[in-house]
Amino acid sequence: MHDKISLKEKIGYGLGDAASSMFWKIFSMYLLFFYTDVFGLAPAVVGTMFLITRIWDSCFDPIVGILADRTKSKWGKFRPYLLWVAIPFAVIGVLTFYTPDFDEKGKIIYAYVTYSLMMMIYSLINVPYASLLGVMSSDRKERNTLSSYRMVFAFGGSLLALWLIEPLVNYFGGSLNSKAGWLATIAVFGLITTIFFWACFAFTKERVQPIGDEQNNLKEDLNDLLKNRPWWILLGAGIGALVFNSIRDGAAVYYFKYYVSSSINFDFSLFGTDFHMTPTSIYLVLGQAANIIGVIAATPIANRIGKKKTFFGAMALAAILSLIFYLFGKEDIFLIMTFQVLISICAGCIFPLIWSMYADSADYSEWKQGRRATGLVFSASSMSQKFGWTIGGAGAGWLLGYYGFQANVEQTATAQNGIQLMLSILPAIAAGISVAFIAFYPLSEEKLQTIEQDLNQKRDQK
Repeated sequence: MHDKISLKEKIGYGLGDAASSMFWKIFSMYLLFFYTDVFGLAPAVVGTMFLITRIWDSCFDPIVGILADRTKSKWGKFRPYLLWVAIPFAVIGVLTFYTPDFDEKGKIIYAYVTYSLMMMIYSLINVPYASLLGVMSSDRKERNTLSSYRMVFAFGGSLLALWLIEPLVNYFGGSLNSKAGWLATIAVFGLITTIFFWACFAFTKERVQPIGDEQNNLKEDLNDLLKNRPWWILLGAGIGALVFNSIRDGAAVYYFKYYVSSSINFDFSLFGTDFHMTPTSIYLVLGQAANIIGVIAATPIANRIGKKKTFFGAMALAAILSLIFYLFGKEDIFLIMTFQVLISICAGCIFPLIWSMYADSADYSEWKQGRRATGLVFSASSMSQKFGWTIGGAGAGWLLGYYGFQANVEQTATAQNGIQLMLSILPAIAAGISVAFIAFYPLSEEKLQTIEQDLNQKRDQK
């Protein structure tokens, strides 16, 4: 339990989120675009589908957490899911980006079914993966480090996906509207994610054991969660942060295709093949690279001033910078790219902190109640993240419809202004909500040190 985590294990743990984040980022940045401009669905229809399927998926997360808490195997509670679900994760991902030759109603049904399955499979592997952080070490600074490794690799996986997604689609299909290009590209990423999940399974280890009887009933576990005040505050802060990110992510491709005028391009060669990066790709890659800088900065800053102050400051600054972003015109390419970097650094600081804080809230619950339900705490936390993503993703589709967006045509001034708002004012409001919640977070570093010492003493006695 007190063992220091080796570099190999930290890298192995990070590879798990690199795999998840490849698909997560492709979904958040490109799935709405794929459904409207390639698949052929109306944006409001897609927004409603996102809402319905993600609400169900969010409710499915605690079921996975409860199941994982009660899993017993020679590999532990959470690691087996990385082994078992890696291939279904890749296969359903490919099917999600397949475009069948159906009429409009058939396409809507197909999209509902495949996207719902994809989100359920995502939960089935990602909830146990997230819960693994809570049982790899009981040391809160080791958790900060593990969480930072996780986020560095997460944004690294996202960076790889965003760097290659458009070049690969164009390579396999000839244009970003190519059905065959999307299918082949997602198959490539599916192979990569399978390898990464299996490496995560092989390199990690579960150490932390509960101090009490493991035979908790579900009613007690849920009751403990309902009494967990720090977790409820993180719930609100997490939803605000995810709405902030998902609205910006969902609108980015539209922002460059239908609002910004730019001739900036970047050509590069990979494995002897020439690829072409558009301004959209450059913007998204810069954002992911800046996210990594934020993740790296989060741990030393949090270790110095505390997680709460770091979270508060980063999210407040992101809100201010997003408000300024609205002032940029379509020709202000340098400012657009510069502020994308600054905002993304702030956003990158948030996510290693919040997952480490969820682990702290699991410790707090065990300290107060004498029972540990790591899977339930993390699955409920994942549920809150999904709700934030749901609100932001569905809102992006509805907002496009509200502002009169029509795919593959020149947009009206109203539609262009709406897309501009989705990159600036609206995310800033969500960031402000996150700041308001985190201001009330009660677990100081001194309190966490007391909790850690008490729990370690009880485990040693056991």
